[in-house]
Amino acid sequence: AGSVYRSATLSRRVQVRVLSWSSRDRTRPTCETMADDAPVDPPATAAPDEEEQDVNPWSVKGAGDKGIDYDKLIQQFGSQPMTPELIEKFERVTGAKAHAWIRRGIFFSHRDLDIILDNHAAGKPMYLYTGRGPSSEALHLGHLIPFMFTKYLQDVFKCVLVVQMTDDEKFLWKDLQLEECHRLGFENAKDIIACGFDITRTLIFSDLDYIGHMYPNILKIEKAVTYNQVKGIFGFDDSVNIGKHAFPAVQAAPSFPSSFPHIFGNSTSVPCLIPCAIDQDPYFRMTRDVAPRLGYLKPALMHSKFFPALQGANSKMSASEDSSAIFCTDTPKLIKEKVNKFAFSGGRETVELHREMGGDCSVDISYQWLTFFEMDDDKLARIKEEYSSGRMLSGEIKAELIKVITPLVQRHQSARALVTDDIVRSFMTPRKLDLGAKH
Repeated sequence: AGSVYRSATLSRRVQVRVLSWSSRDRTRPTCETMADDAPVDPPATAAPDEEEQDVNPWSVKGAGDKGIDYDKLIQQFGSQPMTPELIEKFERVTGAKAHAWIRRGIFFSHRDLDIILDNHAAGKPMYLYTGRGPSSEALHLGHLIPFMFTKYLQDVFKCVLVVQMTDDEKFLWKDLQLEECHRLGFENAKDIIACGFDITRTLIFSDLDYIGHMYPNILKIEKAVTYNQVKGIFGFDDSVNIGKHAFPAVQAAPSFPSSFPHIFGNSTSVPCLIPCAIDQDPYFRMTRDVAPRLGYLKPALMHSKFFPALQGANSKMSASEDSSAIFCTDTPKLIKEKVNKFAFSGGRETVELHREMGGDCSVDISYQWLTFFEMDDDKLARIKEEYSSGRMLSGEIKAELIKVITPLVQRHQSARALVTDDIVRSFMTPRKLDLGAKH
């Protein structure tokens, strides 16, 4: 959960270590076999070349100006691409049009989404799991993306959602007091609720408050994973505090329905779908390896690309770098200033050259952000064509972006203003939820 909803391409040293604990049969699992003789995921593999992108739980940097090589990440992590056939199956089974972020390849990789779809087609319940690491007062647009997408998935599947607020994780990783992490989690929950989640199907929980319910599963996971495995997966050295070594089990536990007895009782047969950024995959690859040994289903995943910082596509938006981000508290004036001043341009050195050669959409941040937030496919295609041909200048594409994200931020601010402390407490109270299917 939390900031770990960002994590990482393993270093070459770590990649080799991961190979050593994923060697059993790899035939395709079904929902029935996932808890018994389920195969392990294909192991992470080292990249074939020496120019490496730096993607880890705390920073993201591409190997060049073009940004992150996502095909390489699929190869390294052994996940599966979102194919046209799978997207067609998604639409057929759910009866809903695939989200623009699926159609545009922003959610580009998965693990066992096809099994989740088969389960849904059979009328069986499932649940969603996502999270937030509260380390700042305000969320930025990059933080909103997983919640906006999860809201879409909850509407499509009509299912339970659990949202983990990893206040414990932020205390372990950041120079923050424990009480402050807990307070920030409560405040950040208001931004999450403002995304429009169904209160009858949504539980938001603080690890500090809720951990007793998950503790039996946390212990089982901790017993099944060795110190060397955690050290190898996450690259911890001998100087980190022991809480960091233990935390992956806390993030893994919500993947199993028995961590929520008030919702699912003692059931171990309700599958979990986790939408997250691709950097989180190491956490859940560990979880999926452990699950069969505990008699649990493996969680399924949908992986997204990173939301780039204003300064360029080879980095990720950060709450700690104000100039890299548009925050949900920013005014229209500040949004305009940030985009015009900081958004990396794919335009040419002069207007004449730009008219002749056109802009480079592959590095232009205004266009990259429009692929996330301009939901009109035809308009997005027109902007790309005009900018690439040179008819649209850099200042004009920045103006297009400002017109799209300013009302989005204002709508979020209005929705958040309606979220009271009592509403937050209602979402955070452990209780029976509507499963959305016969259980």
